[in-house]
Amino acid sequence: MTPPPPAPHRSGFVAVVGRPNVGKSSLINHYLEQKIAIVSDKPQTTRQTQLGIITRPEAQLIFVDTPGLHDPKTELGQYMTNEAARSILDADVVLFMADVSLPPNADDARLAELLTKKPGLAPVIIALNKSDRLKPEHVILHSDAYRALVPEAPWLLVSAKRGDNLDELLRLLLNALPEGPVLYPEDEVTQTHLRDLAGEFIREAALNALDQEVPHGIAVEVDEFKERPQNTTYISAVIYVERESHKKIVIGKGAEMLKKIGMTARQAIERLLEDRKAFLELRVKVRPHWRKDKREVERLGYKRRE
Repeated sequence: MTPPPPAPHRSGFVAVVGRPNVGKSSLINHYLEQKIAIVSDKPQTTRQTQLGIITRPEAQLIFVDTPGLHDPKTELGQYMTNEAARSILDADVVLFMADVSLPPNADDARLAELLTKKPGLAPVIIALNKSDRLKPEHVILHSDAYRALVPEAPWLLVSAKRGDNLDELLRLLLNALPEGPVLYPEDEVTQTHLRDLAGEFIREAALNALDQEVPHGIAVEVDEFKERPQNTTYISAVIYVERESHKKIVIGKGAEMLKKIGMTARQAIERLLEDRKAFLELRVKVRPHWRKDKREVERLGYKRRE
């Protein structure tokens, strides 16, 4: 009896999209079993697309973590929205993530319209995340409301925090990929450079340490990233804020806040560097209204793709 032919190898890009703070980065970090995307309870944490790569014998799946889609009010916001929309057009599969503990809002509806109105877009799978926060009386009401936004799409209730249904979701994603070869080296997990990840971990530490009024105006620029003797890496970075009053908050009394941010960021960076120690030097500078200035936005690395 002739054995059946082997299943074809699959590969492709999965754009993970949704409004801010629905758990996109947490989901990708879970699948990769390591941290490549920063996580915060502050909305609009992710500002740039990042690749997270899963390689299996039968498939290679490349997650594209995108900024949350929202109604932009600044040049930075417009850049983020453009990045997310561009990722949808380039994707082989789109994973539409939603916070099912809340009903759909205008951003969810706007994203659903983008996914359903343009011809030739990739297949869509809906992940109704944060099911661990979903009240029993809202299960059907909220689930049906999200499913109605993209009626033909397969869907699952999941929890990136607890791991509920994430194996089944990954199976759906792998099966939706087109046939194709391995696109990246099998031992590669991300294409984001260590220098850029270090900057993101510094920003994450600041986001999680600071009050609500400060984080949106924060940017981090790593101006030096060098390996040094005795198994150490020296990192020098500038934290930019938009107001002088915010600079005082970031530094804190006796520089205690800046020390706290630096310690948290250094620990995250050292986990990334594995067997190397990090020496981290932080400075804080004011760039008024940088998020509204296209030149400043681009100078800090948020340059729109054409």
